[in-house]
Amino acid sequence: MSTPTGSIAGKSEPLSWSRTVERELVHRTSVAEVLLTDVRPTDTAHVFRAAASWPRAHPTFPRDGSQRHSPLILVETLRQLGLYIPLRFYAVPQACHAVITDLYFHLRPADEPPARAGATEITCCARVSAVRHTPDKAVGGLRLNVTFAACGVTFGCGGGGVRFLDGARFTALRAGRAAHSLPVRPADRHIRPSAARLTVNHPHDAVLALDEEGLLVSPADPLHPFFFDHATDHVPGMVLLEAARQAASYHSRGRLSRPRFGWLTAARFTELAPPARVLCTRRRSTCAFRILQGGAETAHGTLGYQ
Repeated sequence: MSTPTGSIAGKSEPLSWSRTVERELVHRTSVAEVLLTDVRPTDTAHVFRAAASWPRAHPTFPRDGSQRHSPLILVETLRQLGLYIPLRFYAVPQACHAVITDLYFHLRPADEPPARAGATEITCCARVSAVRHTPDKAVGGLRLNVTFAACGVTFGCGGGGVRFLDGARFTALRAGRAAHSLPVRPADRHIRPSAARLTVNHPHDAVLALDEEGLLVSPADPLHPFFFDHATDHVPGMVLLEAARQAASYHSRGRLSRPRFGWLTAARFTELAPPARVLCTRRRSTCAFRILQGGAETAHGTLGYQ
């Protein structure tokens, strides 16, 4: 396994929530969407401490009646750690393309912190494993498992796998696809479910539309400040996970809106066009979902609710 690179100074220093990390190292354009504030290696190889600041009022993710944070803020923190740690400590070039292969998250509702005034200070413990190398000895992928705590109480965990592709490998992987890039405007003929039915704050947060056959991945705002903060030539994994969450909310008429656990595996890229289809099967408090495009499955997973 590769040994992390970069400075190890400040291992024992307290974590800081004073300012965010560099936005470029978490693939964000807007500083307002950066959740990480500090990441430090520990005395244990491939183990890192991290700090994150969760705002009380995130414009995209609604809170439920208990005033807890959205589960997807935990997933976004996981995504940012999965980028920052390899770029900062494993010598992955910033120009590489990061491709999420799978992810999972699990929350213990009884231990979750409330959405406090201002922001909630989150402490993370991240463990890197399964580091893979390319023929030229560069890091080509790894797995990350993270625990999340607030006020000394662990309330959740998450993890997943990520691949890193240089420009040539990414271009080769994407060769032959239909060329689409943002913005891709949703078709006017599609019906948009109400914000309440999808449990979103605002109609522009909807990522689903309806046609005569069912639900489609069709973001209402192709320049959404969170989901499409930076340029992309495919549907991001966070959009697919939110599409599955909105599908569960739609089919349950809003009763299943806040998952406490979930996982997603991506078999291939989901293209921006034509719109992919979301199939959601509910069994009691669990919803299994599939993302289909052109008759082929691009991703699948499960969301679980209380």
